[in-house]
Amino acid sequence: MSEKRTLIHILTANRWGGVERYALDICRHFIKQGWNVAAVTRDAKAVDAMFKKEGVTLVHAPFLSMLDFSSARLLAKTLRQCEKDSVTIHAHGFRNAFTALLARKLAGRKDVRIVMTRHKVKKGIDSWLFRRIYRNLDSMIFVSQMAADRFLSTWHNKPIPFSLDRVHIIHNSLNLDCPQPVPRSAKGPVCAMFHGPLSPGKGLETLIDALSLLKGTRVRLKIVGSGTPDYVDRLRRRAITRGVMDMIDWHKHLDDPMALIPDCDFGVLPSLTEEAFGLANIEYMAYGRPQVCSSNGAQPEYITDGREGFLISPGNTARLAEAMRKLAADPALRIRMGERAFSSFSENLSWPRFISRLTPLYIPQ
Repeated sequence: MSEKRTLIHILTANRWGGVERYALDICRHFIKQGWNVAAVTRDAKAVDAMFKKEGVTLVHAPFLSMLDFSSARLLAKTLRQCEKDSVTIHAHGFRNAFTALLARKLAGRKDVRIVMTRHKVKKGIDSWLFRRIYRNLDSMIFVSQMAADRFLSTWHNKPIPFSLDRVHIIHNSLNLDCPQPVPRSAKGPVCAMFHGPLSPGKGLETLIDALSLLKGTRVRLKIVGSGTPDYVDRLRRRAITRGVMDMIDWHKHLDDPMALIPDCDFGVLPSLTEEAFGLANIEYMAYGRPQVCSSNGAQPEYITDGREGFLISPGNTARLAEAMRKLAADPALRIRMGERAFSSFSENLSWPRFISRLTPLYIPQ
């Protein structure tokens, strides 16, 4: 009789985002492998609905703070209920990992594996408590080399207080069924697309300003996402002031914004903040679309300037407009870059490659 396996993801955000998409893709995979899969959430409807739809069991906890023992006790209760199973907990962030470690201790389940993914570009915290967290995790996954290097830079001139064998760099992927590049019709205007949260730091002001330098061209822009009403109003007023409102199609957040990618010619992701990894970047690659994106995050680890798209320095309006103009004016260039983007995704960022590196961390050999 094969061993029964349970996977538990800890997710504490109230909104749907890249971390939740990452976790859901993993959950979907292991459900197909016959595992029992659960997600511990804050009872956030936007998150719960997506996991429930895929058949993930939901457990709710308050997650009031890092030292919220009530959440640890709830998780410990769940661990006791599956005491005969081989259990892996996947936390997202070190604070959630602490809750998992505490729950493991309260449940008396030393056999439970705890894996943590770091989705941010931040230094490690060199305190007594965090050193204990680092040492007691079975695996620490970083979504890019940049994220790992920044974390480890805390100890650049002193001993690292945990084993580097526990550190793993695994680029994100997308759990797609046999992705194929989708051809774009040559008719109509050239369509650029941004999708993601409409929030400061995503470079949307730079994008709107760049669009004003492309007046008179055939370029249109889709902006897909949601944000606070005040911030979205500021963006709209900026577009009106710059005289480009009639060049923009606004779409509110969609459960699957990827559905709009086949109708665009290239992506534009001019983030001002350092991205540990951009799922939106590889969504364009999976559909065979080139893109213009910032170079200040982990993007250069999987996008080469001039090959799969153009990398620009953040906040450089003129450079952004120039790159968009090049892609808009040259259909052959878009096709070549799109083919390279799809090839890079298939060879380096595919789901089989990702899951083959993650699974041994769940089930050690």
